[in-house]
Amino acid sequence: MKLVSYELAGAVRLGRIDPEAGKIYPLGDSETAYGNDMVALIERHPVLNTALPTEDSGVALDQVKILAPIPSPRKNIFCVGKNYFEHAQEFTQSGFDATSKRGDNVPDNPIIFTKAPTTVIAPGDDVPLHAEQSTQMDYEAELAVIIGTGGRGISKAAAFDHVFGYTIANDVTARDLQLKHRQWFIGKSLDGTCPMGPYIATADEIDAENLTIQCWVNGELRQDANSRDLIFDIPTLIETLSAGITLEPGDIISTGTPAGVGIGFDPPRFLAPGDVVKIEIEGLGILENTIA
Repeated sequence: MKLVSYELAGAVRLGRIDPEAGKIYPLGDSETAYGNDMVALIERHPVLNTALPTEDSGVALDQVKILAPIPSPRKNIFCVGKNYFEHAQEFTQSGFDATSKRGDNVPDNPIIFTKAPTTVIAPGDDVPLHAEQSTQMDYEAELAVIIGTGGRGISKAAAFDHVFGYTIANDVTARDLQLKHRQWFIGKSLDGTCPMGPYIATADEIDAENLTIQCWVNGELRQDANSRDLIFDIPTLIETLSAGITLEPGDIISTGTPAGVGIGFDPPRFLAPGDVVKIEIEGLGILENTIA
């Protein structure tokens, strides 16, 4: 299923989206069963391979506002740095990576950091430029994993059994703050800098190890890669995180961005007001936002 959080007549609701038909079919019991909360749904159905009941009559997409699938995450978003070889090279060589030497392109172990929950915004929402804090805002197209069954000490062999589904994230980053503070949290956690969506595709629908990931800025293709090129694959990331941290239903793991970000150009190409960033991941739809 493709599950969506949306707003209709001032109320947040859950539904099944059919992008081809241009409709959302409300989940029949979402208000009473889940409080229209996607995380509550995930807690009830951590592995979803059968359709949930929906209302027969769909709602046209142009009648609703699509929200981020999990509009207010309960925890920070887990993120992964330098997880595609060519991006690891471009980042290290850019001079913006305060955590490694220029010759140190590929990490020996996953680089884990987090983004604050207040970064999450919906498809179509404006991304604030935060000109008072930064003059070097950058885009990062990423595949995000949604945890279904929680746990600690999850093995790589069992990792996919703990995945509820997948969505798109744009890990918008203030590069100057990332460099200034010599760590990544502040530069990654400015309010409104994690567009996410448009929906969660459940794990049974997606081959997460072979997905085309593309990103355009103002119609120019900047990033074009495949999830099979991850340095540390999804099972490795889940095993690494859960080794000493309990993963919970609704946790989000953003798996890293491929090459083609703004700092990969010479000179760097940072985002400016009015820029439109469009990300498409095979089977997960399109996430598009304007820089304000």
